[in-house]
Amino acid sequence: MDLLYAAHVPAGEGPFPTVLALHGWGASAHDLIGLAPVLNRGEALVLSPQGPVVVRVPDGPVGYGWYRLREGIQGDPEDFTQASVRVLGFLEAAEQHYPIDPRKIVLLGFSQGGALAFDLALRDPSRFAGLAALSCWLPDRLASEIAPDSAHQSLPVLVVHGSEDPMVPVARAREARQRLTALGVALTYREYEMGHEICADALRDIVAWLDDKVLR
Repeated sequence: MDLLYAAHVPAGEGPFPTVLALHGWGASAHDLIGLAPVLNRGEALVLSPQGPVVVRVPDGPVGYGWYRLREGIQGDPEDFTQASVRVLGFLEAAEQHYPIDPRKIVLLGFSQGGALAFDLALRDPSRFAGLAALSCWLPDRLASEIAPDSAHQSLPVLVVHGSEDPMVPVARAREARQRLTALGVALTYREYEMGHEICADALRDIVAWLDDKVLR
């Protein structure tokens, strides 16, 4: 695996339901791995790879991203595609290294990581057991390229967003809701009075959705 990553591996031999958690811009592999103890009661294998782009903030810690930003939250299409291919390669390598249940692989992405998760899941919906898209957006190019497919109907998707999000306006989540509905995915949509974050109520609903729709 050519990306640094953090991992939570449950006790036992597996195979395990697996959550591939993709962090947002300026975070790291450790950002979402903290969710592991509450996802499937700690019984899911959680892999959190780290984006290769170094993000330096004056007087702040070094963070990482999946692709360089351009014009706000958007990125260069080629950089975005390369990032998506790299994450897919990471997953394929992980399947050779960890006891992953291939029937229960869930994508969970926050912000920039959520945009990548949308790309991976909607282009190959039969590969994934579900998608949790948190505080993110459905890339315009992806929306224009993806046509409804019968496999989309079997893909549970959870969209979580904050009504006060200053980084990714909630209008982008509502736009994604319309586009996902048109694709026919099994959509659950939730808004919360929060910013660019995962509040306690949102986390509670994410855990419940995973238990009910995906990892049961």
